Amino acid sequence: MGRAVIDTEAQAITALMSRINANFADACTHILNCRGRVVVLGMGKSGHIGGKIAATLASTGTPAFFVHPGEASHGDLGMITSQDVVIALSNSGETDEIVTLLPVIKRLQVPLIAFSGNPKSTLARTADVNIDVSVAKEACPLGLAPTSSTTAALVMGDALAVALLEAKGFGPKDFALSHPGGTLGRRLLLHVDDIMHRGGEIPQVTTDALLSNALLEMTQKGLGMTAIVDAENKLMGIYTDGDLRRSLDHGVDVHTTRIGSVMTRNCKTAKANILAAEALSLMEAHKINALIITDDNNTVIGVLNMHDLLRARVL
Repeated sequence: MGRAVIDTEAQAITALMSRINANFADACTHILNCRGRVVVLGMGKSGHIGGKIAATLASTGTPAFFVHPGEASHGDLGMITSQDVVIALSNSGETDEIVTLLPVIKRLQVPLIAFSGNPKSTLARTADVNIDVSVAKEACPLGLAPTSSTTAALVMGDALAVALLEAKGFGPKDFALSHPGGTLGRRLLLHVDDIMHRGGEIPQVTTDALLSNALLEMTQKGLGMTAIVDAENKLMGIYTDGDLRRSLDHGVDVHTTRIGSVMTRNCKTAKANILAAEALSLMEAHKINALIITDDNNTVIGVLNMHDLLRARVL
């Protein structure tokens, strides 16, 4: 039975392909020309689908919100302005709560887009554009529970939202701005400058410092590394926990060895204005756990390690 449901709904979705036609293009044009917002209406299961369509539109660059038709007739219709576009969902096209609102919507002279399964219905005939979301049959064996019909409406809503996204040139950074709390938002909005250690938090010693002093600096700052700089704070190299293990393997005396003789020269660096996600990619590509952040003059201005990226949830 489970397979039969999926097969029925898959056929309903496939049938939508031919409905991406002039009506679909007209609907897109109305929304692209909208100076207000898209108001989505739907009762029952269509209402749940309508809420999701409104949310998808809003998150992909088309301001939209859902209004319950029952509440609309008791005051919430005031949410619709003359600058808006209305999308109404009803499989039968005769849902009482929707039909009751049609005269008021037409009086507002706002474009009305219908998602209906009946092109001869009151809703379809009243709408400026009717998008056919009819299905051959519901997946419910009783033919009663909205299943294929709600899936078809949902997919058509996604098709509309993504077509509008493409037409508007809505890109990843735009998406991130409406999802600042999500992983994508953090990856596309968070810069190295936002999370790097700076000032007194930066572990650093000069090239003539003893290795033992460098180890104390690493211990005090707790970042598993130290930058090696010259007298003008220009980067000369880096020394890490891994370098320490290698030094000990070679019998280096930490009390007499100068850090300049055991440091790693030509180390990987980054700029403060790059995305934290770019810094992560750089660290992963070179299998390193820390990055020294420098300015255009090769002056050390910050330090970033893998734990900082973890705390910022960039990983």
